[in-house]
Amino acid sequence: MEKNDSKEILFSILGIFILVILVIGISFAAFSFSQTGEKTNTITTGTISMTYSEQDNGINLVNALPITDEQGKVLSGTNNVFDFTVTSTINGNNSVTVSYAITAVSSNSTVDDSAIKIYLTNMDDNADSEILAPTKISSLTTTTGNEAYKAPSGEFILSSGTMNSSSSHKYRLRMWVADDYTDATGGSYALKVNVYGAAAAL
Repeated sequence: MEKNDSKEILFSILGIFILVILVIGISFAAFSFSQTGEKTNTITTGTISMTYSEQDNGINLVNALPITDEQGKVLSGTNNVFDFTVTSTINGNNSVTVSYAITAVSSNSTVDDSAIKIYLTNMDDNADSEILAPTKISSLTTTTGNEAYKAPSGEFILSSGTMNSSSSHKYRLRMWVADDYTDATGGSYALKVNVYGAAAAL
């Protein structure tokens, strides 16, 4: 009889011990599950930059005579072409999109915008491929100030688009007096080229 009592006591103690272990294990599991993280999660932004470099050459239209588009498209040399390079650098974020525009502003000109034609080409690998066909400056679209590339209003748009990777492009600008211009009083026309770019909000 004492042996049976001893066994019951032993089983009771063993049962209580197992129950205590289970309660501690469950409590520990619940505690482990609800603990807060200790590592700081960070987001590192990439870098976006654009550079615009002008060559020493420029276009000088003073008392120039009207010419045809065929003649204007092959102009070359000093005072006939304006070369510039636009470089974009996008690091650290492959999903970013940059909107950009190449614009022009007339300044101190005595000849009307409708008398001048402009022609823009891409000179990467000396290709001289057409971007903007010969167009009268008066016919170009002007910026409103609300475009994604953040240009001020009132500038003539020569080219615009988007990019999502680092790149560098060479451009050549030509301009000439349109062959339908008949004013014989002469004059001059000056144009400044600008480049704008802005990243879209993520």
